[in-house]
Amino acid sequence: MTGSLSRSPIALFLATGLMAACQMATPETEILRASETPGAPPGADPESCFSRHVTPAIIETVTEQVLVQPPQIDASGTVSYPAVYRTETRQEIVRERKELWFETLCREDWTPEFIASVQRALAVRGYYHGTAHGRMDHATRRAIRAYQLEQGVDSEVLSLAAARQLGLKEVPREE
Repeated sequence: MTGSLSRSPIALFLATGLMAACQMATPETEILRASETPGAPPGADPESCFSRHVTPAIIETVTEQVLVQPPQIDASGTVSYPAVYRTETRQEIVRERKELWFETLCREDWTPEFIASVQRALAVRGYYHGTAHGRMDHATRRAIRAYQLEQGVDSEVLSLAAARQLGLKEVPREE
């Protein structure tokens, strides 16, 4: 065998697949216009954008021994027939599935300049520990999630409310 494994067609195929998988599911793909979103709040501006965070249900398997027949004990206290048990297994929902829809910035608002502003704002508050390079990387998403957890939003997609709290998005005046 003259070629190395890294040059074989199978290795190239696997490497390409792994790289594609790393790039596919990003939180930015979860941003939808209200007009495209069945879960958007009623009466929402059709041009506003929403994202969602799904917390999966936690289901636990519970196994119990259920007494079918008690032991038979004679007058002297000797067990003449042991107890009979049956094993029962069932599924219990420990935590219900939750789906949270929240308003966010639209995709066109996520410019490198805006992302750099998010990174600087989160760095000032101690959530982001990198340079403000304007790319939505893992460290930036992790910082967004940590910041928003305090407001009850467990998502890597920045909510519009959090952007406003960070001073990054104009707050419309009440009429």
